[in-house]
Amino acid sequence: MSNSDGVRPSVLWARMRFQIVGSLLAAPPPPGELALELKRLAERTWRHPTTGESVRFGQSTIERWYYQARNEPQDPVKALQRRIRKNVGTQPSVVDAVGRLITESHKNHPTWTFQLHFDNVAVELKADPCGGAMPSYTTVCRFMKSRGLLKQRKRRRQRSTEEAVSREKRLFEVEHVHGLWHLDFHECSRPVVTKGGRWLKPWLLGVLDDHSRLGCHVQWYLKEEAETLVHGLSQAIQKRGLPRGLLTDNGGAMIAGETEEGLGKLGIRHWTTLAQTPEQNGKQERFWSTLELRLMAMLEGVVDLTLSQLNLATQAWVEQEYNRRRHSETGETPLNRFLTAANVGRPSPSSEVLRSAFRIPQVRTQRRSDGTISVAGRRFEIPNRYRTIQRPKIRYARWDLSEVELIDPKLETLLCAIYPVDKLRNAAGRRTTLKPAAPHEATPPRASGVAPLLAKLMADYAATGLPPAYLPHGTDEENEA
Repeated sequence: MSNSDGVRPSVLWARMRFQIVGSLLAAPPPPGELALELKRLAERTWRHPTTGESVRFGQSTIERWYYQARNEPQDPVKALQRRIRKNVGTQPSVVDAVGRLITESHKNHPTWTFQLHFDNVAVELKADPCGGAMPSYTTVCRFMKSRGLLKQRKRRRQRSTEEAVSREKRLFEVEHVHGLWHLDFHECSRPVVTKGGRWLKPWLLGVLDDHSRLGCHVQWYLKEEAETLVHGLSQAIQKRGLPRGLLTDNGGAMIAGETEEGLGKLGIRHWTTLAQTPEQNGKQERFWSTLELRLMAMLEGVVDLTLSQLNLATQAWVEQEYNRRRHSETGETPLNRFLTAANVGRPSPSSEVLRSAFRIPQVRTQRRSDGTISVAGRRFEIPNRYRTIQRPKIRYARWDLSEVELIDPKLETLLCAIYPVDKLRNAAGRRTTLKPAAPHEATPPRASGVAPLLAKLMADYAATGLPPAYLPHGTDEENEA
């Protein structure tokens, strides 16, 4: 079972557990104070991940979650998920003999419903008890669906055609490097000339470390959107490492599905500011002011400023001046504080892992006629070996449809990449022979006679001794003779 976004309840529970213990990972308590922090978390109420109700958890439960997440630094959210049963996807009650009867019944009568297959196989097993026990109806349905034994349509005759809340304001600073990052967009005070001959004001994506004030990555883009956010944040992670938390506002790019999914898979807890309270991200606002007063002031003499020139100048200013200049509040340079202070960061994953993380999960219905699904208005082909999956789960980024991932709905692992339909290649007429989806030996269709259930019903009716409840028509008997 999953919600409308394709996220399974086990994943929602894991994210909720990580939200509870994430603060302990971002700011580990001093020795001897862990029990107090766990007790404080146990006294709080939390939102149930599926019902939305307020719930509480015991101190020992939260402690177990904390050690599970801490012992798996690369993917703490996955460590907090419920383990998948070893026999998932199997039907032990369907023995080989029963499976062969179900498969043979479908081969002989592919247009029957699941219920009709179930009733007829039950009659056969009752007549031959050595065949095994009859499983439940739901088990038979799961068995047939997993093997592609679906009901086929009868062929028809072919035709020619928050409101802002008043709260007190307090300065804050996390205790460790990588404990919290700040991310925001800033509109430039002056436009740049594009290659198309237009003047546009670019947007600056800035990623700062809260404790050290280090500029992890700063880059200008022509648009403020989820694609540019992921592009810049991925570079910051590859430069500095994985943080424990991220603070942003509620902009569309910050709360996009790709952003939320990627942060969850990378084990980064996401905080958002309250509505109409930019002061919560005050460190970021201060950085914009410093950038405008120094960097942009030094570019006043450049009349035909381009985006590439602006980005080159910004990288030089951030790395050579801002990160190496003494900060008035901390009394240290951001770079020195970043290198010497206590660090709770993690190594950066590869580019492929980062690219795969920032993709939204969706569930689609596979079209049985040609084995395709629709993604963002385009048709994608499902490999033949996965044609038995009725509702495949996929992951993709809306700005990049060149590759879509097919995901195992149970294990949440990558099965393969699927690609758009290539109509020109398909027009060549080359087709692969499909192997039987069922593991049992398939028997060719044959004249099997009256179905077992109907034969039993006719025998029971004859045993009553009553005459047939119909009057034959004379003309029909003459024609039959």
